Amino acid sequence: MSAGVKFGCVALDCPDPYGLAGFYGELLGWKIHDENKPGDRWVTLVNPDGGADICFQEDPAYRPPTWPSNERAQMLHLDFDVPDIDAEHQRVLDLGARLLDDEPKTFRVYADPAGHPFCLCAC
Repeated sequence: MSAGVKFGCVALDCPDPYGLAGFYGELLGWKIHDENKPGDRWVTLVNPDGGADICFQEDPAYRPPTWPSNERAQMLHLDFDVPDIDAEHQRVLDLGARLLDDEPKTFRVYADPAGHPFCLCAC
């Protein structure tokens, strides 16, 4: 283990960093960093527990993955543990997510407003 290396964040490319940070902020109850504002090319969603943050980086040429097809493969996805998937399902749709797969019994796959897949897990 290196005493000098600390995991700081996960960064997602997207066309609108502030907007996507707002989606995940509402989902998680986290706040956008005070210094960030609409139009910024890099926006940080601050983990209130002091762990790794989620950051959003502007990429005007961003094209979302085509999961489950590998035409444009996903490079990463986020999993969020929830006590009751059914209770969170409509809330994430109302925030702007799109359902991709609801077949598994212990998790559901969604796309965020920029098209990144993520899962709600009751595993």
